[in-house]
Amino acid sequence: MDKNARLILALSALASLALPVSLASAQNFTPYTVVETGQRFGRLQEAVQAIGGGTGTIRIANGRHADCAVQQAGSITYQAETPGQAIFDGVACEGKGVLVLRGDNARVEGLVFTNIKVDDFNGVGIRIELGNLEVSQSWFRDSQQGILGGIDTKSRISIDKSTFTRLGTCEGPGGCAHSVYIGDYGSVSITRSRFEQGRGGHYAKSRSRTVEILGNSFDDSGGRGTNYMIDLPGGASGRIANNWFVQGADKENWSAFITVAPEGRQYSSAGLVIEDNDARFAPGVSRTSTFVANWTDDPVQIGANRLAPGLKRTDRR
Repeated sequence: MDKNARLILALSALASLALPVSLASAQNFTPYTVVETGQRFGRLQEAVQAIGGGTGTIRIANGRHADCAVQQAGSITYQAETPGQAIFDGVACEGKGVLVLRGDNARVEGLVFTNIKVDDFNGVGIRIELGNLEVSQSWFRDSQQGILGGIDTKSRISIDKSTFTRLGTCEGPGGCAHSVYIGDYGSVSITRSRFEQGRGGHYAKSRSRTVEILGNSFDDSGGRGTNYMIDLPGGASGRIANNWFVQGADKENWSAFITVAPEGRQYSSAGLVIEDNDARFAPGVSRTSTFVANWTDDPVQIGANRLAPGLKRTDRR
């Protein structure tokens, strides 16, 4: 037997030995650990059910997970083993999203959500229907929406140090989906986060009565068919400050960066302060637009902002 033949046989033997071990590892893989008890589970829903109405942390192993879960009760933290390395890819529960939340509290730390698409064009990483939600160091990308919130006027949502990339669509018959769309919640806070390369709709839309949108970047230079940077469709109080806005060329609607009550005045905006922001057009874009478009007579407090030439400070619509 020549040298090459012996090498082929040796490699074949190694492969045959390695295959059962590899399959056994895959079959026994338990990526979800309830930190408080040490219990390990192969499905995220099993880990959620193990916590039930209590309080617990689910640590999620690095890698890609074709999985999702519904939280009906309790207070649960969903925590990546390594931030940015635990990826939920392409699977939605209840035809809604990866995490469908209607418990007391949920916290999401360091997770990635990608390729979430459903029939009604509202596929999301997180669907928050009830309860409080905190999101940090997470990445939402290449889906129909990033975070979609329902109605819970007694609860709050906070998003910090997170990124929203290539989200939104206006393809569905029910209207547009957005990078972040929160319904009538008690309060919403979006801080130190990045919005980029939108694919339709608005970057951040909130019907909450109180908002804090602070220290974010809204980079629309690579957007396609996008609308407003921030949309407050029913009005709101709170503060929009220290954000960086760049409006791109490919817009469905470029008439404003921020809107106040374009769908009717549900809440007073007299307590809304907009200051210390930087707003401009992408290189090569030459047009006129409005920084804050107000559909009410509420005296929105627009302080000092750095506005590009061609960008009007405000107007009444």
